[in-house]
Amino acid sequence: MFEVVYYSMCGSTKKIAEAIAGELGVKAEDVKMKKEPTRDSFLFLGSGCYARKPWRKVQDFIARNDFKGRNVALFGVSASGEGDEVTAMEKSLKLKGAIIKGIFYCKGRAFLFLNRGHPSNEELANARKFA
Repeated sequence: MFEVVYYSMCGSTKKIAEAIAGELGVKAEDVKMKKEPTRDSFLFLGSGCYARKPWRKVQDFIARNDFKGRNVALFGVSASGEGDEVTAMEKSLKLKGAIIKGIFYCKGRAFLFLNRGHPSNEELANARKFA
């Protein structure tokens, strides 16, 4: 079973989450509505980048759950497209015993004017391939 959990402020991370979820045949879930991952699921976890970190709700989700031995794939979207938010999630999850199975990140729209057109169709196709 797969789960796709994300946080998105501007909608870019949501688009990536929905592309991944669509490829897997599941529904993407906002981290604000998700208390814990389903037992024994393969988790795709994603966030936008806020001050070089994932959003606080994603950090809280990681902190309050047990990830020992859990397979997790990470995705992130940021104005720079450098993946700092993914690196931070990876570090936190490894400390909690997660097995990181993959990482994907790309550029995303920030505010109303930065990186319009991102994630692009190519980036969405790459997210589906990542899944």
